Amino acid sequence: MAAEENGKKDKLNNAKKTRVIPGYHLTLGIVIAMLSLIVLIPLASVLVSSLKLSPGEFWHLLLKKNVLNAFKTSIGCSFIAAIVNTVFGLIIAWTLVKYDFPGKKILDGFIELPFCLPTAVAGITLSRLYSEDGFLGKTLAALGIDVAYTKIGLTIALVFVGIPFVIRAVQPILEKMDNQYEEAAYMLGATPRRTFFKVILPELRPALLTGFGLAFARGIGEYGSVIYISGNSAKEQTQVISYVIMQKLSYIDYASATAIALVMLVISFVLLFAINIVQLKQSRRTNLL
Repeated sequence: MAAEENGKKDKLNNAKKTRVIPGYHLTLGIVIAMLSLIVLIPLASVLVSSLKLSPGEFWHLLLKKNVLNAFKTSIGCSFIAAIVNTVFGLIIAWTLVKYDFPGKKILDGFIELPFCLPTAVAGITLSRLYSEDGFLGKTLAALGIDVAYTKIGLTIALVFVGIPFVIRAVQPILEKMDNQYEEAAYMLGATPRRTFFKVILPELRPALLTGFGLAFARGIGEYGSVIYISGNSAKEQTQVISYVIMQKLSYIDYASATAIALVMLVISFVLLFAINIVQLKQSRRTNLL
């Protein structure tokens, strides 16, 4: 009898595990269809179009001086901007979480501005602001610092569009962080600086890496906010890779444009893969704790 009862229980448990939730196939079909139409098919078209070039033509295109310089400019300025965003994003997130002050909610809302503002509008505004006769550019020009139409201006634009990624990645972690760890460190004689680097920063590191990766990936493919302030000069090496792609498209050279886009796609996938690994390790660490 006991064996029969155990067998019935096993059958019931297996039935529960294999039971299909109502609407499961419909929702799964919708998700796959939308994913295919919006993501998979466009990405596949990029791959197919880039295969029109032979391997020799592909590498010849990527090794052209203007393309290499554009990659260096996009990756280099995006990397610097992501570092700046990581530092100041942490400071802003810390201020919003740890302190109360008038206008805090308004400032917190302004963080989303680069997300909702058209990037072309941001680019025009920044180029005007930092031009030689602009409000800030005039002062900087008097000091011998040119911002507009240089890599400095390009980096500033990338900082503008990328900093919300870091803030929104770090802010929830700070809000959920238990203050008991800080208090324990202070009671044991740790200085505020040592407490930050030994107790707080290790908890924030995955979120900071995630924000850095997202800001870096966004910067590499950015177009609207940098197209005006960069100057797009091949001589001054201020052309970004997205501008080179637009050039190829304007010349109806779709194979070259998609080949360059494929490289950018690979770079983005590598960055997102690294971000997912960081998040996975953090989730495992959290579960262990």
